[in-house]
Amino acid sequence: MPTVRRVAHDFLERRGLTTVFGNPGSNELPFLADLPDGFRYVLGLHEGAVVGMADGYAQATGRPVLVNLHAASGSGNAMGALTNAVAARTPLVVVAGQQVRPAIGPEANLSNVDAPSLMKPLVGWAAEPACAQDVPRALAQAVFEAELQRRPTYLSVPYDDWDVDADDNASAVLDRQVQRAAVPSGEQARLLTEAVVTARRPALVLGGDIDTAGLFDDAVRLAERLGCPVWAAPSLFRLPFPNRHPQFRGVLPAGIEPVSRAFEGHDLVLVLGAPVFRYHEYLPGRYLPEGTRLIQVTEDASAAARAPMGEALVAEPGAVIDLLLKALDAPNTPTGDYRSVPAPLTAEAPRLHPEEVFAALRDELPGDTAYVVESTSTNSSWWRQMDLRRPGSYYFPAAGGLGFGLPGAVGVALAQPDRPVVGVIGDGSANYGITALWTAAQHRVPLTVVLLRNGTYGALRWFGDLLGVPDAPGMDIPGLDFTRIAEGYGVAAQHVDGVEELRVVLSQLPDGPRLIQVDTALTTPS
Repeated sequence: MPTVRRVAHDFLERRGLTTVFGNPGSNELPFLADLPDGFRYVLGLHEGAVVGMADGYAQATGRPVLVNLHAASGSGNAMGALTNAVAARTPLVVVAGQQVRPAIGPEANLSNVDAPSLMKPLVGWAAEPACAQDVPRALAQAVFEAELQRRPTYLSVPYDDWDVDADDNASAVLDRQVQRAAVPSGEQARLLTEAVVTARRPALVLGGDIDTAGLFDDAVRLAERLGCPVWAAPSLFRLPFPNRHPQFRGVLPAGIEPVSRAFEGHDLVLVLGAPVFRYHEYLPGRYLPEGTRLIQVTEDASAAARAPMGEALVAEPGAVIDLLLKALDAPNTPTGDYRSVPAPLTAEAPRLHPEEVFAALRDELPGDTAYVVESTSTNSSWWRQMDLRRPGSYYFPAAGGLGFGLPGAVGVALAQPDRPVVGVIGDGSANYGITALWTAAQHRVPLTVVLLRNGTYGALRWFGDLLGVPDAPGMDIPGLDFTRIAEGYGVAAQHVDGVEELRVVLSQLPDGPRLIQVDTALTTPS
């Protein structure tokens, strides 16, 4: 009779979950014993970096990824990073070790008391099997729940379960398939199509789920057929539309009043693959202008249920795009060529303006480069200078929690070793996930990290001004040399003083990880 561990490994192998991101403790060792030859274990030096790398990897591959964490302490360390995975709807399957069953009740050291409750309400599903024989089924449920909900799941397994003989029914999970199809019914399709076709002045709002689902090019076709303006949903974590397309109006501001103002004059707003809406700054006002109808299409039932206004259809955005393309007339001609890029702003030497850095990235790197960005104070400079026309070109911490950038970039680069990947990271952000550099060095990941050093928490300073708190302590972080830190982790690094030197360095594509430190002027997100 095979052990519970053997059945679990076989199930994971059949489902393609053979890359494991983890930081193990003693409770996890029995699960990791006898991993089949085809498995790859990616070690991170801190659980936040582990989840960030897995998040980037899962987003880049579009498939669930297994994360292995240590009991309560390791799981707790990972929770900040997990918020980004939740907001990005990333299907992570987190399996954590637990003390042996007789030790949980007395709360022996390293026991995780009420383990499923620890990660709630972050994860979409959490459990600890009632007995060892239920572990294979529970593991399968964790995988299927992650796939169906597109949300992390959490399974706590007592470490003495893995060596128990599985029962006769355990192998039934090996060939299981769970699928979903969310296509609008005939009547739903008719009503939606009628609303779009008859709209006098429609507008499109696209969310990060469009890029996640591989609908980037389809969204362009729909927008061009409609001939309408296109916005990206606020709090953007993936780019769903080419940012210099003539119909693109940019990322919606993350406040109620400015979003409503953007929709003035539109009788229909069609939101595809986004919550309605993930506001940030509290700028109150009417949700929608008078006479504006909003229809949201999302496969995220929770997002549909919690929206404060409009109509919602829980369906796959891809299915809705297909039916609209079939219903609409021949495509309109896009209103002009792709918009040109303005000359970058400059700063007083020796610092560079972030726009100079981003212009160099745009000009010197291939057009299919994937950027993982965690430099919030340079947000406006980023969108002024970049020209992103390919799917999967942009990743950002979905919940705004710092620490995704560096690990996320490593995960994306591990998932797509043949695509150029660049992490654009602020010095304030870098420290939250700095240990990911070690993993990049160990795996010789061909990753470029452009470290923007301005010596302060720029976005926080901007918020201080907005909130009338300009003199809060803890804003500055002087004295950090990331070239020396990177070299200590085994990553080649250099400090670049001027834009021409930066362009020369960027033009030389790496065969392993490298860090380029650039001193930049302080800017604001908008």
